[in-house]
Amino acid sequence: MAEAILDIKHWGNNLGVRLPAAVAKAAHLHADQRVQVSVEEGRVIITPLNDAERTLAQRLARFDPVRHGGEAMPVGRVGAERW
Repeated sequence: MAEAILDIKHWGNNLGVRLPAAVAKAAHLHADQRVQVSVEEGRVIITPLNDAERTLAQRLARFDPVRHGGEAMPVGRVGAERW
């Protein structure tokens, strides 16, 4: 089992730790990989996410107009172009 004792450091307004290569290798993590970070019973859990690019349909399904400030697609006539 790979493990390490690390110090938490400031990273801008956030906190961060650097994972040693042995820990990253044992967990099958790599640079620029997306992970989900959650807290369960006081423990921080880092879960690797699928590396596959999201399709346009998957991205649009996650769109939240309230959070992103607008509609996903305008409704009705848009612009004044004539063809």
